[in-house]
Amino acid sequence: MTEIQLEIIRQLRAIEAEENVRILYACESGSRAWGFPSKDSDYDVRFLYIRRPEAYLSIFEPRDVIERPISNLLDINGWDLKKALLLFRKSNPPLLEWLQSGIRYEEKYSVAESLRRISPLGFSPKSGIYHYLNMAKGNYRTYLQGSEVKIKKYFYVLRPLLACSWIEQFNEVPPLEFSMLVETLIPGGTPLREAVNQLLTRKMSGEELSIEPRIEVINNYLEQLIAYFEKSASLFEAAYGVPDEQLDVLFYSALAEVWGEESSWTAALQEVRRPPGNAYGGN
Repeated sequence: MTEIQLEIIRQLRAIEAEENVRILYACESGSRAWGFPSKDSDYDVRFLYIRRPEAYLSIFEPRDVIERPISNLLDINGWDLKKALLLFRKSNPPLLEWLQSGIRYEEKYSVAESLRRISPLGFSPKSGIYHYLNMAKGNYRTYLQGSEVKIKKYFYVLRPLLACSWIEQFNEVPPLEFSMLVETLIPGGTPLREAVNQLLTRKMSGEELSIEPRIEVINNYLEQLIAYFEKSASLFEAAYGVPDEQLDVLFYSALAEVWGEESSWTAALQEVRRPPGNAYGGN
């Protein structure tokens, strides 16, 4: 384990002690998970956590986000499992990305794998398309207008638009790895593919990518995709397939797995798992 990985684990343990929570899952997001970090890229650590059972019984809602001050090296924040499940119900793209990150710092419990297993049922192509399209449009508008542009920002428009194309073609959560998106969706041997590969090679080598003349072949491609998905986004499916009761069971099961068979939560779990019927025992 590297020194930075050890420091990330130390930070996670400190969060557990200070906040009286248990971390269920922790991973890398951002450019390192996407496969195009710069030499000076920080570590974007994201995690899911769960509080003690009595915290969820209080009439006062506990804070559902834990954040730590951003340093030059680390950006660490996480979501309460309850918040995460409500967002999962809406097919939240950032959460789905976290779950499939190839850089995982911790996964002690079964929650993350349970969510991965049911995520195809709850995936909403429309939600994904709109999320990635809006991300791409915002970055394009901010960084890639004019004759000279912030050249490294091409990745932050290319990746979300390729994610849109992946959803359109495969009807599933797009992979995090930028190289997989490029290899699958941009034909090899074309001027576009060559321009993207050259840019990626420069970034991965540690070259400082700042203000340079715009790359016309990439800009034209981005403009075409943005225009296309602006017209077609509303046509994608929006149905959610994971029953609310299943997410309740997952939440109660996580409480039992992490904190033990607390009597109040054991009773609640049994109630959730009981077949539908009259709450007072009638027909």
